[in-house]
Amino acid sequence: MSSPFVFLADAPLGTRVVVRTRIPGGYTDALGFLRSRSAASVSVETKRGLVTLAMADVVAAKLVPPAPEQRPRRARA
Repeated sequence: MSSPFVFLADAPLGTRVVVRTRIPGGYTDALGFLRSRSAASVSVETKRGLVTLAMADVVAAKLVPPAPEQRPRRARA
């Protein structure tokens, strides 16, 4: 298994990813599309908007399959 840094450096922009980062008191995940990267940071477009994460805080990252399609609502009888 490669390091999260190697994965993020090699993943094509637009890839759906989850990136786990260290925050005060624990960890948090950013799930979305990889939009940009540099040696210092990575940007992920989530449902809530674009987030920029410091590479120094990254502890894990991996590819995520596409989100399932939403099922249509069932009509009430």
